[in-house]
Amino acid sequence: MATRLGALVRYATVVTWDPHLAEDIVQNVLVRAQPRWSRIERLEAPELYVHRMVVNEFLSWRRRRQARLLYHDEALEGLVAPQSDPTGQYDDHDAVIRVIGTLPPRQRAVIALRFYEDQPVEVIADLLGCRVSTVRTHLDRAMTTLRAALPSALVQMGEP
Repeated sequence: MATRLGALVRYATVVTWDPHLAEDIVQNVLVRAQPRWSRIERLEAPELYVHRMVVNEFLSWRRRRQARLLYHDEALEGLVAPQSDPTGQYDDHDAVIRVIGTLPPRQRAVIALRFYEDQPVEVIADLLGCRVSTVRTHLDRAMTTLRAALPSALVQMGEP
């Protein structure tokens, strides 16, 4: 697990859209996984299992009273500093990130799993513990929001 820690934190950052929350979630997941690691490592895909633990922890984290879920620009403070870019490439990337940051948590998780992790909807449904049709609904709603908020040239993600 030590060799995959950086990748796991990056994965959690994409799912949560908050690097500090991602570190907390990964820490909690690893603390919970450690006593059961001998059983987890015997699974067919232990890394996928840990990814599911990260997603579940994020989705339950937002329900806790002491946690505060951030939306819009507030979630991106310190994560992406506004910069002017003469090539425009970074501005486009920033626009996409800002719009994705406004999506509800499950839609963000589906977008992260589908396009960052390149997972098929069946695997995403398994990770989120829901039906494939629910994943497709979240993906469709997220893509509709992205298409409405961004110029069509920026929305180059595939169809659900």
